[in-house]
Amino acid sequence: MSEKTVAIIGAGPVGLAAAAHVLERGMSPIVLEGGPEPAHAVRQWQHVQLFSPWEYNVDKAAARLLAPTGWNSPDPGSYPTGSELIERYLAPLATGTKLRDVIRTSSRVTSISRAGFDKAKTKGREQAPFEIRYQNGKGPEVLRADAVIDISGTWFSPNPAGSNGLPAIGERERADRIAYGMPDVRGAGRARYAGKTVAVLGAGHSAIGTLIDLVQLAEEVPGTKPVWLLRGTEPAKAFGGGRNDKLAARGELGSAFAALVAAGKIAIESGFGVTHVSDAEGRLRISAGACCGARSVIADELIVATGFRPDLSFLSELRLRLDPAIEAPVALAPLIDPNEHSCGTVRPHGARELAHDETGFYIAGMKSYGRAPTFLMMTGYEQVRSIAADIAGDKAAAARVELVLPETGVCTRGGVESAAASGCCSGPATEDVSACCAADETAKKAGASGCGCS
Repeated sequence: MSEKTVAIIGAGPVGLAAAAHVLERGMSPIVLEGGPEPAHAVRQWQHVQLFSPWEYNVDKAAARLLAPTGWNSPDPGSYPTGSELIERYLAPLATGTKLRDVIRTSSRVTSISRAGFDKAKTKGREQAPFEIRYQNGKGPEVLRADAVIDISGTWFSPNPAGSNGLPAIGERERADRIAYGMPDVRGAGRARYAGKTVAVLGAGHSAIGTLIDLVQLAEEVPGTKPVWLLRGTEPAKAFGGGRNDKLAARGELGSAFAALVAAGKIAIESGFGVTHVSDAEGRLRISAGACCGARSVIADELIVATGFRPDLSFLSELRLRLDPAIEAPVALAPLIDPNEHSCGTVRPHGARELAHDETGFYIAGMKSYGRAPTFLMMTGYEQVRSIAADIAGDKAAAARVELVLPETGVCTRGGVESAAASGCCSGPATEDVSACCAADETAKKAGASGCGCS
């Protein structure tokens, strides 16, 4: 097994964990990172605090690899920012252990195939090594490996603003005033957003966190106006489960956001499916429906926080088994399909659920979730533990579950939708997700039927 080479695409948290597990199994990892440093994607959101504490963000094999270096594990109950995750864990792991000799930075993978086999050829295919082509500063390079784990993530493949999955008409032409994901509006991007009307499109945690930061920026710089563009018609779905969420930081984020909405600090445009982005005397006209039609919002900047999608372009010569809608492995897709699961915990899974028709190839980490938004870092650690065992031939360990995930306890959401829209009493409920507001929650606890605030 020591001769087996495993190519790992991506040097993020899960990619580095995969390399640690591969090393423990007596195999040889080679990590190809497209950015100039390990954890390049994390560096794009290093201002963001994670929802999970340190105890869930350190992989066990990685910790064992770090231990002989004198590394001190952070307080397991504290919550790191992306920057702290890099400084206190990922950087020491990538530069202070054996991994420093197997990571190749500025190495962007451009294609993968089987040596001597195109996609259509079958006989003898499984015995052929993988051929990974990548681009670095010296030009095109080729690597051969016995197995490949694609953990390249989705951060650099954001979904566009258009509600039909395509860029809105005019979106690309106005890229200088559009940002994606979760820009640092109070830090590195402060000059860009301060004193401006900023529209934020999306209903996930990135959108919520950005809107909260914009409200804080508005308190510091008058004239800053956050506008929430929501494709759906129920703003309360974005508020989460409050205290019912076992990831406390995530629950607190939703509760804080709900309170800001109830207080009128954030303008809301719901049922707003963006179709066009055009100029409006030096500003942006963001339209739903026909260009410049009945529903438009005028803003200085647009932040698109509508999630991400996997880049499958360099995998076209491999035999993948992906769900046609979610673009996740077919065994995993039903567990994470956002059409069926608005929230809740996905059970731990590994090599069996992540396998493809291309023997020896796996997609793990955030990319394995395709277009679904529910991924947790600790889920990725369990994935790569199982995959490394599978590649090494330890099928029992690959099938074994070694992770207990925190249950969210939230599968239907209440919140302050009525409070925000129609003045329904007293602000958001804090615990009862069936209550429309705090007064209704109190009444329900007392045994009242119907809406307790009416």
